[in-house]
Amino acid sequence: MVDVADLRPIHLFEGLTDPQVAELAAAADDVRIEPGDVLFRQGDPADTWWMLLEGAIDLRRQIGQEEMVVARMQAPGQWAGGFRAWDEHGVFLASGVAVNTGRALRLAAVGLRRLTDAWFPFGGHIIKGVFTTARSVEATARQRESLLTLGKISAGLAHELNNPAAAATRAVDALESAASALESSLEKLVAARVTAPQLAELEVLRRRAAAANAPLSPLALADLEDDLTSWLEDHDVLQAWLLAPALAAAGVDRAWCEEAAGVLGQAALGPGLEWVSNSVSMKGLLTEVKDSTARIFELVAAMKSYSQMDRSSLQRVDVREGLNSSLVVLGHTIPSGIQVVRDYAEDIPVVEAYAGELNQVWTNLINNALDAMEGKGTLRVTARSDDGAAVVEIADTGPGMAPGIAARAFEPFFTTKQVGKGAGLGLDIARRIVEERHGGTIVIDSRPGDTVLRVRLLSRARKT
Repeated sequence: MVDVADLRPIHLFEGLTDPQVAELAAAADDVRIEPGDVLFRQGDPADTWWMLLEGAIDLRRQIGQEEMVVARMQAPGQWAGGFRAWDEHGVFLASGVAVNTGRALRLAAVGLRRLTDAWFPFGGHIIKGVFTTARSVEATARQRESLLTLGKISAGLAHELNNPAAAATRAVDALESAASALESSLEKLVAARVTAPQLAELEVLRRRAAAANAPLSPLALADLEDDLTSWLEDHDVLQAWLLAPALAAAGVDRAWCEEAAGVLGQAALGPGLEWVSNSVSMKGLLTEVKDSTARIFELVAAMKSYSQMDRSSLQRVDVREGLNSSLVVLGHTIPSGIQVVRDYAEDIPVVEAYAGELNQVWTNLINNALDAMEGKGTLRVTARSDDGAAVVEIADTGPGMAPGIAARAFEPFFTTKQVGKGAGLGLDIARRIVEERHGGTIVIDSRPGDTVLRVRLLSRARKT
């Protein structure tokens, strides 16, 4: 039995009469707790109501392979569980583990229901409604939002992967044709009785052209192709229109062709130029395959970093890595009219953080900035050090927030976006992740043409 004198000062019971407090004390148990005691476990039926009297209790939740502290009960009157007083399927949402020596009130859920029905019959009906209708609606809404967000990210990733994958496929198909053409040109060279010294000189010419090759403007490249086409036709080279573009791309000009003609002679000129053209084409196609597959690898690595699927939840994090992976994931949503500027300092301290959660914050802030600019402007992503802390700023050149909007931006459920817009993570949740989960701060500094969301995270050393 709990001492009435222990309950009377607790704010939770301010509206109760002395007899009511005495009745509650008589129905409850006074449980002494020691460090490490497990009072209740996540997922077990919430058939008891626990309220802290003295000490502290950690609420620990198993997420994936890791157990993390999601909250701490440390003020008398804080409570957990008892959901089966109104919900027959209610379970503990986390495990309760004592942090230090203290005491807790324990009351069976049926006893809690009996007391509330007797004292607050209307309130009991309202609470039951919260546990049924409201919980069902909220669960459905959150599930739908999560699916929509996942769908957007999946569609974006599929779009980003499709481009390099399609390019690699086209290049491989073209490589097959180029390889056949290269074999054919070698057969023609043999038929023209080209000697080994002649072929060696042609290879020297090819390498010299490749070494001197400088990028040309589209207009200059077109002029060079026309000039080479004319030269090839004047020298009776077959398929001049097909060879000229590849030779021009390889850095070949009219003077080079004159040298090649002097080395090969008229009989072997056509096959020799075909061999050079096909060799250059194959090299270019191989480079395209390499670049395409490297882009695919980059996207997969970015998604792996973004999701943190191969790492423990709490880890030492370089915020620049998360910012970069978030920008890659959102790459398909960034309009062509928006310039992205990254400004990262070299001396940014690592922070101990839940990297996956921080990546959600960066994604949300970047999404908001993009929406604010409506397709045109500059997105500035900054990371720097400030007095031992890592500071991240997401800035946009949009119209800015009105003072009233900025003042309410971190309120729960507040939004200025239409249904279906955004990333599914409100600024209130972003604030909770930054402030409650990581002990940091997040503020808004907004004026027309310059809105900044500033996140400050303490390094591990500063936290301890």
